[in-house]
Amino acid sequence: MKNNIITPKRSLTEETEKMLNTQIIMEGKSSAYYLSMASWCETQGYNNSAEFLYLHSDEERGHMLKLFKYVNEAGGHALQPEITGIKHSFKSLREVFEDVLKHEIQVTRSIHEIVDYCLNTKDYTTFNFLQWFVMEQREEETMARRALEVFDIIGEDGIGLWTIDQEIGKLHQASDVEQG
Repeated sequence: MKNNIITPKRSLTEETEKMLNTQIIMEGKSSAYYLSMASWCETQGYNNSAEFLYLHSDEERGHMLKLFKYVNEAGGHALQPEITGIKHSFKSLREVFEDVLKHEIQVTRSIHEIVDYCLNTKDYTTFNFLQWFVMEQREEETMARRALEVFDIIGEDGIGLWTIDQEIGKLHQASDVEQG
């Protein structure tokens, strides 16, 4: 008896699948990077910043899974990324959040490239799916900028770093209220 293997019909082009798998890598790295940052913060006594980053790490993993499911449901094959090259040490709490903003800007650019490609190739289904990521990135960058503003407003002298850590702990809560 011969096995009949059914090949799913694809609604994704191979190029779109490749781009989305590249984005999956970026989201996986984001999750790992924020987890590393959270660990560093926790070892330095910045417990609120650590909690903020632990939650952010989970959120980024959720973004990766959202992409995974879309690729697979569209007939592609989402690939588990290998995660290497994660930074584990930081000179300061400010450096952590400067890195967060730089990274979020890179993620935004990557999402925009995929969106642009989908629009140009008339892949309106993937284009529409990615609109959630476009809005999410605006929120992610805004939150990262706000974290850096806290450093400038409060200052890092005296109890400044302690106060900054307290304020960063409130950022995720404020984001949840805005989204809810």
